Amino acid sequence: MALDLPHLGWGIGLRAEHTFEVLQEKPQVDWFEVLSENVMDSKGRARAMVDAIAEHYPLVLHGVSMNIGSSDPLDYAYLDRLAALAESLKPAWISDHLCFTSLGGHNSHDLLPMPYTEASLAHVVSRVREVQAHLGRVLVLENPSTYVRFRHSTMEEWIFLARLAEQAECALLVDINNIAVSAFNHGWDPHVYLEALPKERIAQVHLAGHSDLGTHRIDTHDAPVCAEVWELYASFYEAIGGVSTLVEWDADLPPLRELVEEAMRARQLATQGVQPLSQGANTGARLSHPRPTRLRSAL
Repeated sequence: MALDLPHLGWGIGLRAEHTFEVLQEKPQVDWFEVLSENVMDSKGRARAMVDAIAEHYPLVLHGVSMNIGSSDPLDYAYLDRLAALAESLKPAWISDHLCFTSLGGHNSHDLLPMPYTEASLAHVVSRVREVQAHLGRVLVLENPSTYVRFRHSTMEEWIFLARLAEQAECALLVDINNIAVSAFNHGWDPHVYLEALPKERIAQVHLAGHSDLGTHRIDTHDAPVCAEVWELYASFYEAIGGVSTLVEWDADLPPLRELVEEAMRARQLATQGVQPLSQGANTGARLSHPRPTRLRSAL
């Protein structure tokens, strides 16, 4: 299955708190990412607003329930609902996470890490191929943020992702914030991680904020993009020659204009090769903090 996905530019995640304002103000972003499960079964006002936004902006569907890494059978009822949603909204692509969310029919309500072994790779490759055949489109999978690792893993996460993308002929959503979080927690070099990914299989990038608790980091998506993630993004964007980029913010949501400013910082950094703007600054400002040091050692 060929990877023929567009470069959408710079966008933000669409959240319910902002939908009315988006329709009223038509902010200067290129596209929106919609959480699949939030609109999949909605037929009321919330869905009507998403439909209206789809008339003005490209959309991408981003899910958390595909459970691609589980040993449970694929949920074809869920996939049918997802396919129907995609038929209606016409997203540029559909993405989910390389993880498992349920086991034995019990939903964890979390994105749980997988063991990276030859057996699990073969299992996920098979499931991704099934999903792509069922949906009739390329699936885009995101790297997780992780806090523990399986002792019996036989390959690094970035190698697993690269081999999965090639063997399943799927695409990748590279969450640079997740890489920064996991790299700190496990002692990885984020530059090695990014350099190992197959450039021709990368469809999208996520940028987000996280919480640094000193001994570990947590992927909270409740703060501006930090300097380290900006630096990684700048070098990665240049290395792959451009990629659709989205700022993701899920908790303690700021005003819509602040999210738009974050997306514009990403655009400026990628297209002009300058340092990202300081928080709350106008489009002509530069970073007010120093460039970050390399990641600390693992726990």
